[in-house]
Amino acid sequence: MDRLAAEINRIGSPVCVGVDPVLENLPAPLRSSHGTPVGAIVEFTHSVLAAAAGAVPAVKFQAACFERYGHEGYAALEQAIAEAERLGLFVILDAKRGDIGTTSEHYAASVVRMGAHAITVNGYLGPSGVKPFVDAGLGVFVLVRTSNADSDQLQGSKLADGRTVAEVMAEQVASIGRDRMGSCGLSQVGAVVGATKSAEGKALRAAMSGQMFLVPGYGAQGGTAEDVRALVRAGARSIGESGVIVNASRSVIYAGASETDWRTRMHDAAVAFAGDVAGIFTK
Repeated sequence: MDRLAAEINRIGSPVCVGVDPVLENLPAPLRSSHGTPVGAIVEFTHSVLAAAAGAVPAVKFQAACFERYGHEGYAALEQAIAEAERLGLFVILDAKRGDIGTTSEHYAASVVRMGAHAITVNGYLGPSGVKPFVDAGLGVFVLVRTSNADSDQLQGSKLADGRTVAEVMAEQVASIGRDRMGSCGLSQVGAVVGATKSAEGKALRAAMSGQMFLVPGYGAQGGTAEDVRALVRAGARSIGESGVIVNASRSVIYAGASETDWRTRMHDAAVAFAGDVAGIFTK
């Protein structure tokens, strides 16, 4: 998280562009100019990275969008991660891995081999499903309070002691990450907390004062600047230590998808997104 905080400070905005290429949503000329879906996705993904570089500190690859194409998709993902690293972007692999013991060790090794800096993890099997990723040296974002509406059925459920399931998970995340603190005051173990769940933000931030929050749900899903503000750490010395990295995908990567200058429109959308979120910290 020290590296991520440094990149946020360098750019001046705690944002992340989600790289979620869906073939049907790509610009029509791009789809028609390639003989295979993977060819179109590769060109589109590298265009996203070029548009994001210098405008945002981080990108988040949705693994499923690549894995659906088998070994060609995996190869495309590895190439894209290498290109993101070359461009100086912090790389989060959004794969939501979740298992225990040796299986998690295998998953962690694969993420390291791909070259990603951080991974999203489903922690509902317990700490033994998270620690192998931590031990592998990866930044880890554990699912705590996700942005989808039906997450309320489980994560928002109340236990006998009055805590929600999400609050119990938050306490577990804080415990796992307590001895993995960086010089920026943030733990190697972070959390996924949706902007659309900011009503619970105060309780979750109190439980995870030293965690970086990966924040989906901003913009297209309804999350607002005020929602993000509710998740920020108190007393942060810099924007990189504010404890949030806000993600947007569709609103950036498909900006101008029907236009001939879609690459320029995509870059402009990334710049605007970074500016919007940076404005949260100046008001």
